[in-house]
Amino acid sequence: MSDAIFSVDTLLKYMGNDDKALSIVSKIVRDACAPRMTPFETAGALLREGRLPEAGKIFHSLRGSIGALGAKRLVAASLKLEQAIAERQTELIPSLFAALESEYQLVLHEADDWLRRATPAA
Repeated sequence: MSDAIFSVDTLLKYMGNDDKALSIVSKIVRDACAPRMTPFETAGALLREGRLPEAGKIFHSLRGSIGALGAKRLVAASLKLEQAIAERQTELIPSLFAALESEYQLVLHEADDWLRRATPAA
């Protein structure tokens, strides 16, 4: 799927697609999603304070950690926001921020569902 919200199938395959791989990938997913909405709360405050480069760094980090989970739509939305921040296109930032936040919430929801299915005993 080219516009994936969340997919760790490729990651699992590269790691051997066995119980050990599932255990490792489950930990990666849990760790990547552990901050929940904190990055957006922090970055939103930075944006309101006009601290654009610092907010951009948060989105860049988030894109790296969550992008590894096959979150292609989130990566695309983050790149648009990061570019608007870098170019100081302040009129575009609020709608791009909202779009990215929405994608991130979808990723968290899909990741939670995947974790429930993948690790039922946990």
